[in-house]
Amino acid sequence: MQEWSGGTLVSGTGEYTQLVGFPNNVPAMAMHSMLQDRIRVAQELLERVEQLCSQQAHNVEGRAKLCSKLRAELKFLQKVEAGKVVIKESHLQSTNLTHLKAIVESAESLEDVVSVLHVFTYEGPGGQKQTLVVDVVANGGHTWVKAIGRKAEALHNIWLGRGQYGDKSVVRQAEDFLQASRQQPVQYSNPHIIFAFYNGVSSPMADRLGEMGISVRGDIVAVNSVPGVEEGGGREEGSEDEDSSCGEGEEGGSKEEEGEEEEDDEDDDPYALHTRVDRTTVVASLAFPTELKVDVCKRANLDITTLITYVSSLSHGNCNFTFREQVLTEQAAQERQEKVLPKLEEFMNGKELFVCQSAVQDFQVILDTLGGPGEKARAEELLARLRVVPDQPSERTQRLVTSSKVNRRSLMIFGTGDSLRAVTMTANSGFVRAAANQGVRYSVFIHQPRALTEGKEWRATPI
Repeated sequence: MQEWSGGTLVSGTGEYTQLVGFPNNVPAMAMHSMLQDRIRVAQELLERVEQLCSQQAHNVEGRAKLCSKLRAELKFLQKVEAGKVVIKESHLQSTNLTHLKAIVESAESLEDVVSVLHVFTYEGPGGQKQTLVVDVVANGGHTWVKAIGRKAEALHNIWLGRGQYGDKSVVRQAEDFLQASRQQPVQYSNPHIIFAFYNGVSSPMADRLGEMGISVRGDIVAVNSVPGVEEGGGREEGSEDEDSSCGEGEEGGSKEEEGEEEEDDEDDDPYALHTRVDRTTVVASLAFPTELKVDVCKRANLDITTLITYVSSLSHGNCNFTFREQVLTEQAAQERQEKVLPKLEEFMNGKELFVCQSAVQDFQVILDTLGGPGEKARAEELLARLRVVPDQPSERTQRLVTSSKVNRRSLMIFGTGDSLRAVTMTANSGFVRAAANQGVRYSVFIHQPRALTEGKEWRATPI
């Protein structure tokens, strides 16, 4: 007599005879152990992602996408465990978990993680529109990380042209990263690119990446020379970009469009016979850089919303009121919880401060209409610190299509900051998003808004 037990078939003698979902010739105990290990890893990674995101000062874009992929892997493995899916042993070894784990570990190693699995659009060498998935964007956007879980042997063979059709070498992918990063400056500096290898990288490949300006993280391993065969990048004509390939099938059972990498099974890899990589000989082991040198922009351009916030009575201690206007009451509560002025001062410190003519003119109109005596006095002091420049919107700004969120005044202000290569300080996140949706990403410092409230305090209720 036989009965089901935890996804395995147990005989009347209590012996494991076959793991449900696997062919009869697969050792049940070994496969059961491997399956349980994969399930445990997926569950742990989900917990680590949640913990990582909770430690950041802001929401991490792409968290839901990463968790969704991990849950898909977990669901697939649980289907195998329950006997609902029959797969080969190599399929269990070739899941996306290796790549997803590499992404999580990379994010845990860096500061100020902005997003994971972020898709950037850029123009390829021929002018065609391309997309690139960056596994981790950290250091406020200044660092891009590609997490690589494939083994050094497979990566090296692909580089030498020994891979399967459609394989794209890491070096070719590095070229794509460089091309995209030049079109996605952060505070007018190109992002720093790190390729993080979690199963090693051959010494010649690491050297080549370094020459290209790519930082390498991970174990750099030796390559044993084989007489009669030259080192160097092999032919890759006709190869396709794995970052834009798309696979269909069961959850967790195939590469996905974000370029997830399958874990290699050396025993089934015919190219492993040609490898010269010796992963037992580690030439160097490189950690993530503890301090990344970032070229901080020393220019700031102030939007009208920033001018108002800076001089607002709310920002100068008068926030213990309940106003008749709900929005003012909400801003007062926000100010009591988190003061905005210190953040503005910290960002402005040591920078050359600009403001365009349109911003000054409209600010003066608002100030004359709504400002109180204290707010007007602070405005005079602030404007004396700023360099007023003519409106000079950048070329790309002039290509934007106007809408409810993209008005002429904002185009003048943000466009002038763009021409000055300055970071625009603003509370107008709506314009920033609308411009980004049209393909124009501005360098901005976004803060909470504060209105002019001094003239309305007399009818407000003190708290």
